[in-house]
Amino acid sequence: MKAKLFFSIFCAILLVNCTSKKNDPKFIEKASGRYFFNADEVIEVVFKDQELYLTWRSSDLKPLKVNDSVFYAKELNEKLIFNTKERKIVLAEKREHKGEKFTFLKLKQGEKTPSEYIAENNYELALQGYKRIKERDSLSPVIRERNLNRIGYRYLRNDKMDKAINIFKINTELYPRSSNTFDSLGDAFKKLNDTVNAIDNYKKALSINPENRSSKRNLDKLTKKK
Repeated sequence: MKAKLFFSIFCAILLVNCTSKKNDPKFIEKASGRYFFNADEVIEVVFKDQELYLTWRSSDLKPLKVNDSVFYAKELNEKLIFNTKERKIVLAEKREHKGEKFTFLKLKQGEKTPSEYIAENNYELALQGYKRIKERDSLSPVIRERNLNRIGYRYLRNDKMDKAINIFKINTELYPRSSNTFDSLGDAFKKLNDTVNAIDNYKKALSINPENRSSKRNLDKLTKKK
């Protein structure tokens, strides 16, 4: 058994070493581009001197070429199988995710993730993107109420008011029965000194949950000022 195992490993190493690191121009053309790593994150396939690289989370990864369509990325500890005809990358099955299929679909030309649209202050396309995610997977962490709220307050702390308001507005669209989403949107308008919209959203928060202390407190302060 040991002899067979060593022989298999030796053959695998030999196969990798014999495989050219350079890639076919047609494969380069079809494989290049951005793929959904998850619902709101991208992994990009680029080629330098005909060799394949991945750009992921601000890092450049250099996968090991196994054959003309299969690459091993040690940083991900995954084997990536390219299906250029169907515009996707499939992770090879392994013990850690046996029975599960993980697929990275290629983005269309000019297509972006919802968070990228937020970064551009494109509210409408960001909202559409987050709604599509919710339709496909209502439990996705990407559209979880508290996660979006956390992002919104991060923008608020950094005085990126347009982005904060857009995220909070999206949260109210995704969770219209949540008192907290309107309370957060009220906080953003309050910081912007937009008293009218702040009051309006605190009132909406209280109409959903009359016991929302934050909205009560802020509404009292703003109405007294008026």
